[in-house]
Amino acid sequence: MVRSDLDVIEIFMNAGLVVQLVLLLLLFFSIASWSIILIKLRYISRSYKESASFIEFFWKSRDLSNAFVKAKQMKNSPVARIFRVGYLELKKLSQSGMPLGAKSATSDTSSLGTRFTGTDNLKRSLRRAINTEMTRLTQMVPFLATTGNTTPFIGLFGTVWGIMNSFRSIGLKGSANLAVVAPGISEALIATAAGLAVAIPAVIAFNHFNQKIRVIETELHSFSADLLNIIERDILRLERRRR
Repeated sequence: MVRSDLDVIEIFMNAGLVVQLVLLLLLFFSIASWSIILIKLRYISRSYKESASFIEFFWKSRDLSNAFVKAKQMKNSPVARIFRVGYLELKKLSQSGMPLGAKSATSDTSSLGTRFTGTDNLKRSLRRAINTEMTRLTQMVPFLATTGNTTPFIGLFGTVWGIMNSFRSIGLKGSANLAVVAPGISEALIATAAGLAVAIPAVIAFNHFNQKIRVIETELHSFSADLLNIIERDILRLERRRR
């Protein structure tokens, strides 16, 4: 009875040393990339959902203290972490006695040119926090791009090596029948298939994560700008009351 199924393990065991090393390297890339895909899929999905939920709560509440309590509960939201940094920095500036509403020495005399010394510190804190969140979001994702770019060529190397073995067998045995060339061709095809099987999911996941990360980055910058506008409006309102 002729077996019609493809025994990959048998092909691997009968392959040459170089092709075996190629397949083991591709297996490493596959395990690493799928681990990253599962980890980042869970992390980015939670970040996306919790950030949307926090932003909705923030605009409904419009109270910084209540929003801070809510932000502490959302451990996976980058936007909530950005808000916590901004809130704590604002609280620290208020306790230090820094004149949040004072004009800086380089500010214009016009109302449009007004800048606040306290909010300058707040802007720097928010900018650092955004950079930290972006580093956290993109961590390990570039490895997927590396996998998608390199594994097809690694598989191609195994393909070329398998074909070389086929021609070598033809030369040694002086025959070009199927029994002579089939082992080398099997090695070549399995290496090509393995390279593509590793690369395709990595490229799809990389593009998916990049799209999600860009959306979250936009939300971080928008929320940071909105938070600064709210604080500056409150400061201006307090100054007008004092006058």
